[in-house]
Amino acid sequence: MRRELFTADHEAFRRLVRDFIDKQIAPNYAAWEKDGRMPRETFAEMGELGILGFALPEEYGGAGLRDYRYNVVLQEEAARAMVTLGTVRTQLDVILPYFLEYADQKQRERWFPGMVRGELLTAVAMTEPGTGSDLAGMRTSAVRDGDHYILNGAKTFITGGLLADLVIVVARTSSDPDNRRAGLTLLVVEDGMPGFTRGRMLDKMGCKVQDTMELSFQDVRVPAENRLGEEGAAFGYLGHNLPQERMTVAVGSVAQARAAIAATIEYTRERKAFGTPVSSFQNTKFELAAMSAEVEAAQTMIDRAVADLVDGVLSGADAARTKLFCTEVQARVVDRCLQLFGGYGYMMEYPIARLYTDARVARIYAGTSEVMKMIIARDLGVS
Repeated sequence: MRRELFTADHEAFRRLVRDFIDKQIAPNYAAWEKDGRMPRETFAEMGELGILGFALPEEYGGAGLRDYRYNVVLQEEAARAMVTLGTVRTQLDVILPYFLEYADQKQRERWFPGMVRGELLTAVAMTEPGTGSDLAGMRTSAVRDGDHYILNGAKTFITGGLLADLVIVVARTSSDPDNRRAGLTLLVVEDGMPGFTRGRMLDKMGCKVQDTMELSFQDVRVPAENRLGEEGAAFGYLGHNLPQERMTVAVGSVAQARAAIAATIEYTRERKAFGTPVSSFQNTKFELAAMSAEVEAAQTMIDRAVADLVDGVLSGADAARTKLFCTEVQARVVDRCLQLFGGYGYMMEYPIARLYTDARVARIYAGTSEVMKMIIARDLGVS
């Protein structure tokens, strides 16, 4: 269906990204999957092209384009090539907004130029063993000691933790028995700080190029000048960026579902059963047609939500609706596409198998489908 979301500038960016992915990402992707990471030099190459700095201010080498549609283009082009860009999506869509919103002038001068160039990689450490989505139940603590905070705790499921030079850690700096959400603070821990250690790299069923780590902090002395925003205000900061974080998952889900359909069409045209192309069977035609209709409906929902996000009017409930619907569409589409591959769909040498395993986490991270339903129900006035 016709889309009206993008301008000529977005399409020029799309051509730049597509060329880079086809030449630099796709040919190396299989090796990166085995390594479990995208190499640092590729981040630097993306930085040199301006891919990492489009949202950062011009005075630090960026383009000053705080327009989420560029993020969408980046995701769509990666999905078209059936690859992911390592931890780039997390850095640009989830982490960078915290720096843009809450970094002071000195912090911007210290960190932004390196981010633009792809020399400073980032991660955000929220989730703890045993807490899951319950951020208010966080146990990682930071106690003020003069012009430092003494940080102690452990984090898990940290995307990009292996290569990160800067880790935004959510820690409890005070407690209020009447308000569990109060007292959380954002501290930027830098690589090499004594007491900051990286644990094991977690072995995931999918998203193999996105390294996912356990991190621990034992008496880490974090300078107070590394605090992002005000002390005790982190819960509100985290909520402020949640609509974009959830949109990021939804955008990727629809783009990857579209890629799955394209791969399945190509395969069923070439594959024969009983001497006839699989694409000629009525069941194949009906399945592909039904999936196409679902993806187009999800795309329309995405484009409306992205437009609202760019305009600053996307509500948390509508972001939840979008993530819930689009990730469920992705799950149905990729599963049905794999079925049309038959036994070959179960083989990891075919990209549909990777799309299948990658898709499963979309209904879990950035808030599970169950959490999305709770948000939507609350918006409907159902208590």
